[in-house]
Amino acid sequence: MSHADRLAELGQRLDGLGVDALLVTSRANIRYLTGFGGTNGVALVRPEAATFLTDFRYTERAAPLEAFMEVRQVARDVMKAACEHLAELVPGSSRIGFESAHMTVAQHERLIAAAPAPPVATTGAVERLRAVKDTAEQEAVRRSAALIQPVLERIAGAGLVGRTEREVAWSIQEAFHELGAEGLSFPSIVAAHEHGAQPHAEPGDDLIGPDTLVTIDLGCVLDGYCSDCTRTFATGDVPARLGEAYAVCLEAQLAAMEGIRAGLDCADADAIGRDVIAAAGLGEHFGHPLGHGVGLEVHEDPRLSAMSSATLEPGMVVTVEPGIYLPGLGGVRIEDLVIVTENGCERLTGYPKELTTLG
Repeated sequence: MSHADRLAELGQRLDGLGVDALLVTSRANIRYLTGFGGTNGVALVRPEAATFLTDFRYTERAAPLEAFMEVRQVARDVMKAACEHLAELVPGSSRIGFESAHMTVAQHERLIAAAPAPPVATTGAVERLRAVKDTAEQEAVRRSAALIQPVLERIAGAGLVGRTEREVAWSIQEAFHELGAEGLSFPSIVAAHEHGAQPHAEPGDDLIGPDTLVTIDLGCVLDGYCSDCTRTFATGDVPARLGEAYAVCLEAQLAAMEGIRAGLDCADADAIGRDVIAAAGLGEHFGHPLGHGVGLEVHEDPRLSAMSSATLEPGMVVTVEPGIYLPGLGGVRIEDLVIVTENGCERLTGYPKELTTLG
């Protein structure tokens, strides 16, 4: 879908949001709608037209947008400029929608003062469009995900014992850079020993020793799109409880991978993996959702959560990542990135999931 088509699709949905125009301020949403990847700009979308405002630093970068929308150079405070331009861009009685999750209180107060009618808070209007990836987006995620396996192979080849978590995390960043990634989609997680009980542990300077599990969660950005994958390795003969936890987590992950398909409620997807872990008596140690959407952001809709009301659709890109976290001992998480299809899912992260021992 072209950027012009995306803007047109959003314009057609405005009436359903109860607005005549939508002020888009989220950087990810702006990139999705326009292709602009700079750090300073806002878009005002109407049913039949759209205007992009940015400052002098980005006028050349924004020039391609002129093929499908109006582009205006304004002062660096683009939100102030957008408010000043409202009277010209929309009729006097227009209802201006704004992205409530992406606007500060100060910006909202400025919008109230400038809008012809009380502004209308909206939630997830563009995010709902982003949830289903078109063919080009799916291919971009495939390319990003394809860089993960060679990085994990390098990590495995270099070994883990005697290295610090921080050293391993830095080597991941270097490897992605050498392979052509634009950057990391999130700071890599390398969690050994009791640190593995923290789902979002920060790599430290302690040495990784033998006979434990090491969780490595990594991903990169390529062509603007993120990837995400987790593997957990052994460094020798792990304690029996950790070995059992790994076996249960793998069983849960494989069951969820088998069940993921279009038409499945996200809450039911979460339940597939969660029920396996609960049946093993470890339910209290799996405290996060089964997965999340991945695209221009590494965490986006849909959420594979018991709290979600969404349903999986073909073209959605999601993670499948059950985890078991045992305080004071360690933990395990196994995560694949998949594209949802009519009859199942396409796995994008092909590194083996069976427990591998690294020296």
